[in-house]
Amino acid sequence: MLFKNAYVFRPEGRFVYGGFAVEEGRFTAVYDEPPAGEAVDLQGAAVIPGLVDVHTHGNSGADFSDGDYEGLVKMAAYLAARGVTSFAPASMTLPYGELERAFAAAERLCRERPAGTARLMGIQMEGPFFSEKKKGAQNGAYLRLPDFEAFLKLYTGCGGLIRIADIAPELEGSEDFIRRAAELCTVSVAHTDADYEAARRAFAAGARHLTHLFNAMPPLLHRNPGVIGAAAEREDVTAELICDGLHVHPSAVRAAFRLFPGRICLISDALRCCGMPDGAYMLAGQEVYLKDSIARLADGTIAGSASDLYACMEKAVSFGVSREQAVLSATLVPARELGREAEIGSIEPGKWADFVVCEGDLRRRAVYLGGEKIG
Repeated sequence: MLFKNAYVFRPEGRFVYGGFAVEEGRFTAVYDEPPAGEAVDLQGAAVIPGLVDVHTHGNSGADFSDGDYEGLVKMAAYLAARGVTSFAPASMTLPYGELERAFAAAERLCRERPAGTARLMGIQMEGPFFSEKKKGAQNGAYLRLPDFEAFLKLYTGCGGLIRIADIAPELEGSEDFIRRAAELCTVSVAHTDADYEAARRAFAAGARHLTHLFNAMPPLLHRNPGVIGAAAEREDVTAELICDGLHVHPSAVRAAFRLFPGRICLISDALRCCGMPDGAYMLAGQEVYLKDSIARLADGTIAGSASDLYACMEKAVSFGVSREQAVLSATLVPARELGREAEIGSIEPGKWADFVVCEGDLRRRAVYLGGEKIG
């Protein structure tokens, strides 16, 4: 099937007028001048790749850590309808048995993938190897020291679906864990009170990712640059950013894109309250209260967000991030962090034909999965 008369977002980060072809669910060609023949006329719309969220806990009243397959299907359908066509659900700090159940549900969804649902392309294991001081909304009762054998059991049990593993590098045994885990997946520094030197050692050992920049870590100070300083000076480290307008001030959002040029990975960090009314919800055995779009624990600690990734991408643009960079940070950059860039993240021959038809300002018109319109 041919699609024509559109401004297609190219992997180099620019919109180019033309079209593309789809066969058997994949892009087969991208054209400046599509060949003659029957085609879908996109009427001058912009077309971007389907978004990729590498850090989302839930939506629609469901949470990945519930270990409930039907809830995970509901989550994936919600994401797809909003243009987030691929995702890696994030777990919470929980007992290993509960993580095993959640990861088994993820493996099943990856294998079965019901119609109209986003592709599950990995798992982000967020916890339990975190600092008590910077645990944030993680449940402190289940925090553990780094344990590679426990991680490996979880990793093999879900067929290697863990694509990002989080760790606080100041914990005993962290460097050995990072070296070994980095051979299997992306290792991310997260929920940490590490100083600059500890963070620098973690990146030297193989960590290449920073979970929700600015949140659950020390600030960047001029005599104590900490994790942020150590990460920013390494061109091989990518930083996640929650751009819901609540977790990070718009000025800090703009600063982040300057600190990590081309290396910001937009995420939602959405909770089960995403897409739901104000009220009380559960998060890893703790109550979370959603009011006026902000989710907090009972003690006032901000938990995850109530926004989907598409809304976060639009917010980034409204804060002054270029449209092109915001799209890259929500598509190709996260696809690379999952090691899935050969399959998703850009409009190129051979990749899944998951894309969003939108206005020039990125407002959604329609979402396509495998070349088929779903909404």
